[in-house]
Amino acid sequence: MHALIKLSHWLASHASLFIIAIAVITFFIPELFVWVRGTTQTAILGIIMLTMGLTLTTNDFRILAHRPFDILIGACAQFFIMPCVAWLLVRVFHLEPALALGILLVGCCPGGVSSNIMSFLCRGDVAFSVGMTCASTLLAPVMTPLLMEITAGEIIKIDTIGMFLNILIVTIIPVGIGCFLNYTYSKSKHFPTIQSLMPGLSVISLACIVGGVISTVHDALIARGLILFIWTFAVVFCHNTLGYILGYTAGKMAHFSTAKKRTISIEVGMQNAGLATVLAGNFFAAQPLAVLPCAISCAWHSISGTILAGLFLRFDKWRNKAS
Repeated sequence: MHALIKLSHWLASHASLFIIAIAVITFFIPELFVWVRGTTQTAILGIIMLTMGLTLTTNDFRILAHRPFDILIGACAQFFIMPCVAWLLVRVFHLEPALALGILLVGCCPGGVSSNIMSFLCRGDVAFSVGMTCASTLLAPVMTPLLMEITAGEIIKIDTIGMFLNILIVTIIPVGIGCFLNYTYSKSKHFPTIQSLMPGLSVISLACIVGGVISTVHDALIARGLILFIWTFAVVFCHNTLGYILGYTAGKMAHFSTAKKRTISIEVGMQNAGLATVLAGNFFAAQPLAVLPCAISCAWHSISGTILAGLFLRFDKWRNKAS
């Protein structure tokens, strides 16, 4: 068990490298993850959200009531900035419908589950980060289908009711089950051990989703070459980076402390791309390339979040030396 715990911590610390490695291996051996489709993919995302719920306590939800202004600003920034930036990028880059759907879906999804770790690493406001993640996840069943209807309704007919139910099943219910188990068994001597295994399980599950996407779009990537990947990555990079910058700006306008500005920047910029990937596979199957921006976002958001946290820490060291 000790070895499994060490493996879980290693995976959590090297999540982006592990996910990229799986993506590269799958590109050369696409049969590895051909089984990650439809219901299986949905179930894997459910496991990721369950691991999130297992780490949440009642105190985490009390933040929503104790800090309503902070959470309101964070939620408004989350569901306004990223969809708007995605909508603009679709037009600036003149994206084809499939890729446009993918980046819009990433923009309309809630904050990523690993953003809390990044906030901790850069000495942000972790409690605020957890509260924002909880709020955006709870709002997602309503906000994501609604925002997709507004931003992507002219590209394809959006099944808003179906998307609402799907998000409810793969996010709210697993998180709720995880919270219930945490509340019920938190005092059990074995429960902390189970919790310590969750980060590794979450990373492995996300890697499986990315692997499934690569196997799905493998033929299209081969046919259209490196240009398709670079073009899509450029859009993902711009979307993610502008999310960080505008999120920080929103915190500045709200007169947040430095810790809270860093947190809202990370929360806005890092999206639940795993959820976007599953939704793209379930609702835009006729446009298989829609999952490509989602898969690239899965890997890149983890990398960029780590880089940003490091830059914040370097700034602190530079400021301390200067003073």
